[in-house]
Amino acid sequence: MDAMVRVLLVDDEALMRAGLALMIDGAHGIEVVGEAADGRAALEQIRALAPDVVLLDIRMPRMTGLEALRALQEEGLPARVVVLTAFDTEEFLLDALRAGAVGFLLKDAPPQEVVQAVLDAAEDRPRFSPDVLTRLVALAAAGPAGAEVAEEPHAAPSAAPAGITEREWEVGRLVAQGLANPEIGEALFMSVATVKTHLGRLYHKLQVGNRVQLAIRVLELGG
Repeated sequence: MDAMVRVLLVDDEALMRAGLALMIDGAHGIEVVGEAADGRAALEQIRALAPDVVLLDIRMPRMTGLEALRALQEEGLPARVVVLTAFDTEEFLLDALRAGAVGFLLKDAPPQEVVQAVLDAAEDRPRFSPDVLTRLVALAAAGPAGAEVAEEPHAAPSAAPAGITEREWEVGRLVAQGLANPEIGEALFMSVATVKTHLGRLYHKLQVGNRVQLAIRVLELGG
């Protein structure tokens, strides 16, 4: 990336913030522009500093990371959030992604993974710790009611919800399976531009803001 990626660190442990700053500041065009010790202070810093990416803990005093995420979404603040936490319960994971997080890492992630998550978030690309990704895949496989789905990766799609075309639904299901746009285009014999058009319509119809939220919504609807 040509421009610097401006990052805000949010964690109630000063030692953790210091370690993160040493880890990522100056790496591959990343600049740490501020720190905050709780969600309320984080919102103030985001409004004042307009960082590109926020590394956000979940459990903090005064205002949790999840509460801060929801407030960011309500205010329409553009910072992209990567959750960095020691807690990887399904509830925390899904709540964070529904609230707009574009990544979810555990605090034992190696430095290079944290750096890459920041760079990916700046480009609005999701990134997850391997254990978290495994959990997401398991949730996808379980389906909305815990029933197993077919193991074939491109099985025949379920019926599209009202207001969604069958073609849009096919695209949404493949997003939920983790496929990138070129892979979706190849699987459905369409151009990447057409895939993007269908994605834009799905974002609008399902009222989601990014690819991760779309995947979760598709799974909730039985995709």
